[in-house]
Amino acid sequence: MLYEEARVYLDHVSKYGSVLGLDSIKSLLGELGNPQKDLKFIHIAGTNGKGSILAGLSGILQQAGYRTGRYCSPTVMGYMERFQVDGQWMAEDELAPFVSQVKEATEKVEEKTDLTVTVFEIETAIAFLYFREKQCDYVVLEAGMGGLLDATNVIDTTVLSIFASISMDHMSFLGNTLAQIAEKKAGIIKDGCRVVTARQKPEAMHVIERISREHGAKCTIADASEAEVLKESCLGQTIRYRGEEYEIPLAGVYQKENAVVALNALKVLDELGFPTAAEQKKEGLRTVNWNGRFTVICKKPLFVVDGAHNPAAADMMAASIEHYFKGKRIIYIMGVFADKDYRSVIQKTAHFADRILTIQTPDNIRALPAGELAKTVSEYNPNVQAMDTIKDAVEEAFSLAGEQDVIIAFGSLSFIGEMTDIVENL
Repeated sequence: MLYEEARVYLDHVSKYGSVLGLDSIKSLLGELGNPQKDLKFIHIAGTNGKGSILAGLSGILQQAGYRTGRYCSPTVMGYMERFQVDGQWMAEDELAPFVSQVKEATEKVEEKTDLTVTVFEIETAIAFLYFREKQCDYVVLEAGMGGLLDATNVIDTTVLSIFASISMDHMSFLGNTLAQIAEKKAGIIKDGCRVVTARQKPEAMHVIERISREHGAKCTIADASEAEVLKESCLGQTIRYRGEEYEIPLAGVYQKENAVVALNALKVLDELGFPTAAEQKKEGLRTVNWNGRFTVICKKPLFVVDGAHNPAAADMMAASIEHYFKGKRIIYIMGVFADKDYRSVIQKTAHFADRILTIQTPDNIRALPAGELAKTVSEYNPNVQAMDTIKDAVEEAFSLAGEQDVIIAFGSLSFIGEMTDIVENL
């Protein structure tokens, strides 16, 4: 199997969607010899901030000399971004042998049982095989949807469970209250592991603390109010936390919280006998890269991309707009998935924009058509236009924007990589 053939197979399997539950992934990994049991995991769940915590934490561990695997989804810049060791993507010529191996195991599972193996389960198995081959000291693992029944939760060698901010999302799968959603996400807590969480709203906080007690897992609350922002711009910020200063090249008012969570996670790892020095923490955060999270991809005019795809992320984006761009003329490019609460996202953000250009996110059956999105946007801001392609939207935004104006592209992360390439090549 060649790389192109591997991608064709994975694209074919992806058409069957995703299913919550662990039966299929357990059977698949059993056929593969359970590679996950040879790895140590740092497992991250939450609604918003998982990726930024993963990027900061894995970057610092890498600085400290630990061979660190990272597995995350969705990706922004390219398919292979989801499989990384020490910040390097898996090479394309490495993928096909793992896909062949997992494809064979998948066929055996489906022959022996009535189970269907999803593409996320296949990719998770590939990741575990890859990280075992690379002899990773740690794997920093981002949960997909929820936690309890997410395919990543097949692991039982968790050293540390981490919780980013939890809010309302995926309600049809996870529950209609914050407590119900937190209960699902807290399913990643394992007996005797350690827990670090951002300070949550009370309903979610009570659930995490209760489930931590039930598993004998000591819980540390990372309180972002203890950190002070010393300087900031849309290009990054410097914070002081517990007497140390940290430069973070990530904008967004929420990045302070994510950094504090990562630093508390490292303190717990120190206590467990896996130390990192102060300078390694500083260098790891100073060089962290996490695309698509209020990221500047052009400076004149300022062009920002952000994955604000749910109400909580829209609140964060709105706060960042108020913080960095108050009084500026703003042009949006917006594309969303139909199964998201995009009306709430529009309601929270549309009033900031002078013009809004809508697009349909490409090559995804979940994408909302640009015309339908524009129709909903028009209920909140009449200055909206549906565009045929991402390239058309980018060119129109540049034609509308003066040097002092701001373009913000947001919604689904799925189109941000393509949009970044288009902007860089104009």
